Amino acid sequence: MSMDTIREWLRENRITEVECLVPDMTGNARGKFIPADKFVKEDSRLPESILVQTVTGDYTDIHDELVGPTDRDMMLEPDPGTLRLVPWADDPTAQIIHDCYTREGELHPLATRGVLKRILELYEAEGWRPVVAPEVEYYLIQKNIDPDSELQPPIGRSGRREAGRQSYSIDAVNEFEDIVEEMYEFCEAQELDVDTLIHESGLAQMEINFLHGDALNLADQVFVFKRTMRETALRHGIYATFMAKPMEHEPGSALHIHQSIVDIETGRNIFSNEDGSEHERFRHFIGGLQTYTPGAIALFSPSVNSYRRFTPDIAAPINLHWGYENRTTGIRVPDSDDQARRVENRFPGADANPYLAIAVSLACGYLGMKQKLAASEPHEGDAYQEPITVARSLQEALLLLEQDNDLTEVLGKRFVKAYVAVKREEFEAFNKVISSWEREYLLLNV
Repeated sequence: MSMDTIREWLRENRITEVECLVPDMTGNARGKFIPADKFVKEDSRLPESILVQTVTGDYTDIHDELVGPTDRDMMLEPDPGTLRLVPWADDPTAQIIHDCYTREGELHPLATRGVLKRILELYEAEGWRPVVAPEVEYYLIQKNIDPDSELQPPIGRSGRREAGRQSYSIDAVNEFEDIVEEMYEFCEAQELDVDTLIHESGLAQMEINFLHGDALNLADQVFVFKRTMRETALRHGIYATFMAKPMEHEPGSALHIHQSIVDIETGRNIFSNEDGSEHERFRHFIGGLQTYTPGAIALFSPSVNSYRRFTPDIAAPINLHWGYENRTTGIRVPDSDDQARRVENRFPGADANPYLAIAVSLACGYLGMKQKLAASEPHEGDAYQEPITVARSLQEALLLLEQDNDLTEVLGKRFVKAYVAVKREEFEAFNKVISSWEREYLLLNV
């Protein structure tokens, strides 16, 4: 789609305003609103600093080192393939995701969408194309305007809150039928390839599955879906949250990523031999995930809250085992035929930036295939009974990422430096807060 085609699409849909979107480090939308007639005539720019702002709105001590003291503009290039309606807007409005470029015309090294594009270029150079299918979990939450109050599930059509685990319950989903129906309408209007919706284990916890497709396109769709789901919930007087662990006694929310790789020329799944058996690259991909996930956890689990997921027996991986049809392992191989042979990465949390989660997962697999890394033997038992080996805090995960030279090289040294700085600033901000647990048990007992 050229700019002329975009101009025609805007005219046909009587668009008056365009949302120019850029995913930030957290995976939230930054950008600006531009009148449609101005959008097609002028270049868009944004300050570099939005790429390195923390979730609290602060900046790191090395901010000037990362983006320069003058806070220069970066150039925005709209991706025509991401042009969509904004179905909830009062006036005809379009949205389009932009790539960020330096003044020298290169992808900006700190832009998260650009990080994914660079990983995909590594695959393309090998003649490979990743195919992914994300699964996104989230909670519906009663509106909460007091951060000191515990979160609660919302009241459904019956006038009651969920009180027990309702995995795969049809009736539990129907409690929020109006919200679900409007969500699907919004997704259809935006051409999001959402597939099945299920009720997960937690109270008012849902999961939406996407159809298999191009990695960049699916990252865009998850990015748009998270905005869509939050907006839909707000229209019905509740919240939708992708926080990794919003409620103490409930399971966390994940962003599971199914991954396979096809040969660009033949379309064949490179994880399978012609006779249908496993190709050695399949085990090497898994070996890469096992080898590099310790450093990658910082991107799969990007907030201080993320690490509350990693507790035994509550539906989140805690070590680096892999297995066939084993949901207790962090790396799962679903049952499938040879053309659909794939690997499910169960480590990323729902709070992960979808561009970074997909990028780093593919990066781990790429390094495994290039280095011919051996995978362990598949785990056949309950991996929750094995020791916890993944990082238990953001600080620990960031140290592991800094020490991983191979992962840093493929993701970009400047990006990793910026990511670590931003997330370390968030950790230090969190570390200043004294929790109710400390007041309860330490105030008079130490």
